[in-house]
Amino acid sequence: MSSGLKVRKAGIFLSISSLPSSFGIGDFGEEAYNFVDFLKNSGQSIWQILPINPTSEKFGNSPYHALSLYAGNYILINPEKLHQEGLLNKEELKDIPSFPKEKIEYKKIYKFKEMLLRKAYNRFKPDWEYEKFCQENKDWLEDYAFFEALRLKTDKEWKEWDEDLKKRKSSAIKSAKEKLKEEIGFIKFIQFIFFKQWFALKNYANSKGIHIIGDLPIYPAYESFEVWKNPKIFKLDKELKPCTVAGVPPDYFSKTGQLWGNPVYNWRKLKETSFEWWIKRIEHNLKLFDFIRLDHFRGFIAYWEIPAGEKTAVNGKWIKAPAEEFFERILKTFPSAGFIVEDLGEITEDVKYIKNKFDFPGMKVLEFAFYKSKSPYLLHNCERNSVIYTSTHDLPPVKAWFKKLDKKYKEKIFKYLGKKIKEREISWEMIRLAYMSRSAFVIIPMQDILSLGEEAIINTPAKPFGNWEWKMSKNYFSSELIEKLHEYVLIFER
Repeated sequence: MSSGLKVRKAGIFLSISSLPSSFGIGDFGEEAYNFVDFLKNSGQSIWQILPINPTSEKFGNSPYHALSLYAGNYILINPEKLHQEGLLNKEELKDIPSFPKEKIEYKKIYKFKEMLLRKAYNRFKPDWEYEKFCQENKDWLEDYAFFEALRLKTDKEWKEWDEDLKKRKSSAIKSAKEKLKEEIGFIKFIQFIFFKQWFALKNYANSKGIHIIGDLPIYPAYESFEVWKNPKIFKLDKELKPCTVAGVPPDYFSKTGQLWGNPVYNWRKLKETSFEWWIKRIEHNLKLFDFIRLDHFRGFIAYWEIPAGEKTAVNGKWIKAPAEEFFERILKTFPSAGFIVEDLGEITEDVKYIKNKFDFPGMKVLEFAFYKSKSPYLLHNCERNSVIYTSTHDLPPVKAWFKKLDKKYKEKIFKYLGKKIKEREISWEMIRLAYMSRSAFVIIPMQDILSLGEEAIINTPAKPFGNWEWKMSKNYFSSELIEKLHEYVLIFER
């Protein structure tokens, strides 16, 4: 039912937040356009990014603990573009805090960007473009703006609000909306600017032949707008507290599993509405991205459900989801959508069945390839309908991984390569392997292209804080690097 991946392509995986920037964090400004040009000049045709939804310092700034699945993260808005629109003056752009060059300091950035956006909002005069945006996004925008305005006003998450607001009593919401009118306007303005800047960047990328792969986290955060607005589609009790929460059992990353804490779906309720909530969510994301990576694909077939209150993920159990009916509905609604499924880890036969039935391309990761014989991640075992990576955002860059690798596994790599290599050579040797694989798409994290080590780890699973902080230096590319990547594209016909 899915078209799968037919054409060989090459691309780079880089979070927008990791782009160089004078404003503390990568954003939708000039450096993003420069990166698109870098992709084009080096023969790439794909840019894979991390989720771009609102994050919070309280939750480790994780893009997978977003406070909305629809809204955009205001810290990705570029101030120079606000100046170009006459919403900020030159003096306001000069008064920039001192930010680290190669690390994201979120606390400063949230405060700084909000301050600039409030100044821009005071000069903003709504026009037809703004009105059109509000109309096209009315299904979520007005309610989200109220939700976020109340969060900012009370400095509390929705679970801590007064009972009537927590349970969305219309009289309480009407009264609060009147008091928050100005703040609601500010939030809507932020979203208008965010999507205006995002679509300008996406259109530029598409005009250069670059397709963008976006990431669709399987679960929203418990604290999110979506859980507050749609409590019936999650397993919550009468007090709107989670009965059970999401995670994964003990695995490669953690002996006690991963306790994510997100509320799990009430798939029976979702099925009763013909999965309408999911249809709207995917429709929104298909406007934002050219391809969608379905995060934690096996959770759509069976998910690990942990009793609320557990300290680890050990005491969970697998619960089946109506996968066949769900994906039939999705693909009937979006027959030409480009989905890529995250099928890493221990994948059971029922997961393979759904993946094969709908012809979904899965992921191959070379860092997993050398631990056992007949590994599905080795080049000769990769099926064409797949996307191959050297590493991912949940793994250390290849150089850091290789440095700590047991000698016996290093020997397996040397035999596979047909030669012994040094640590400084491993990143590009793995890139070469990925490029020559049968996989239709090859996507290399920028950290591996730059042969970076531990200093460029972006996320360590099961570590709640201190992640998502890596930022690329401004002089990341050279003519030699562009030529080398372009040569690989030509040699391996991508």
